[in-house]
Order: sequence, then structure tokens, then C-alpha cells
Amino acid sequence: MPRRYDPDRRQRIIEAAIRVVGEKGLAGLSHRSVAAAADVPLGSTTYHFTTLDELMVAALRQANEGFAKVVASYGGLDDPGTDLATALARILGDWLSGDRTAVELEYELYLAALRRPALRPVAAEWADDLAARLARRTDPVTARALVALVDGICLQVLLTGTPYDEGYAREVLGRVIPRAERVGRPLPENRPGPREPSGGQRATRGDAHAPTKQGDPS
Repeated sequence: MPRRYDPDRRQRIIEAAIRVVGEKGLAGLSHRSVAAAADVPLGSTTYHFTTLDELMVAALRQANEGFAKVVASYGGLDDPGTDLATALARILGDWLSGDRTAVELEYELYLAALRRPALRPVAAEWADDLAARLARRTDPVTARALVALVDGICLQVLLTGTPYDEGYAREVLGRVIPRAERVGRPLPENRPGPREPSGGQRATRGDAHAPTKQGDPS
């Protein structure tokens, strides 16, 4: 019997892995549980993702897209006439007030990098991308400090259940940004940007949508 061509199977497996983590936590993630959630043979999950780490990397990369989409949809970060602290605080508010399950899932996968080194380059992607974007409005050191502060605010809200306070976020973010750069001109093009993170070449987004291997077991 010929094998059925199923080009979307890899993506369905990734989406199923995200659902499993959302429902059962990382402890419930396995090739078997994902195969059941995706309604595919067990052999398909191990074919596309040999190890659980490979599957988690793909799931984390896709989960990271949630925050990236919120940032991309808000033009305030790139507008030199917009107060940078206000724009960042508003972006955080939009993200945290959206699909809370998706936000918590994104951070659960993100924090899994503490114990799984394979996840660390992907976990760093959102921070690197945001720092690069902020460096268009301020210097690289301040950009990195802002990313660390954004990360800390999000963790406090998610881990303590404290409601997000946009006014507080705007205040503390504003204290980090030099006054002249909160509202002003974009940086000159010859001003140095953020350095690439150490430890080798950055992972490239889009692996979650890589071409399907031929001969996927059915």
C-alpha cells in the first residue's frame, strides 16, 4: 500500500505538542502523547523529531511568534515621535491581556531552557529580536536592559498573579531610557547595534515550517 503524502503532518505534530504542554505541562509531553493529540502514528513523531528536545525546539519557536506578532503589529517602537517607554508598556499590556493560556505556555517552554540546553538558542531569539528593534531608538546597552526589564515584569505578572500595571511598567521603563531618547530622532546609521549573542550562529526563525521529509511513515 503506498504511503500517504501528508505535507502538513509535521506542522500538526508541532501544534499538537503545544496543546499537550498547555493541557498537561512539560511533564506530559512525550512522542506518544503528541502522536495521540495529532492523530498520527507514533512513528511519524519520531520520524520528524528524533528526540523530544527537537520537538520542544520547534514548539518553542512557534510559541515565540505570539509576542513577536504583538510587537510587529504595534508601530510605536519605530516611530521616533512616540514615547518609547509608553510604547513598550502598551505592548506588554496588549500581550498579557490577550490569550493568557498562550502567554503562559510560551513562558513555560521558555523556562524549560533552564534544564534543556538545546532550547537556549531559541529561548534567546525573542530577546535578541526585541533588543535589535529597540536599538534603533536607543543604545545597545540600554536596549538589552529594557529587554531584561520587560522579561522580569512578565515573569512577575505570570508567577505571582499580580495584575499588570501599565503605569508602573511605563514608569520603570522610562527610568532606564535616557531622557533624550524617550522621544527623539532615530539613531544614526553608523551607531553600533546590539552584538550577536555568543555561542555560535543564531538559530533562524521558520524551522517550525520547514519542508516535510519525503517518505513520512503513515
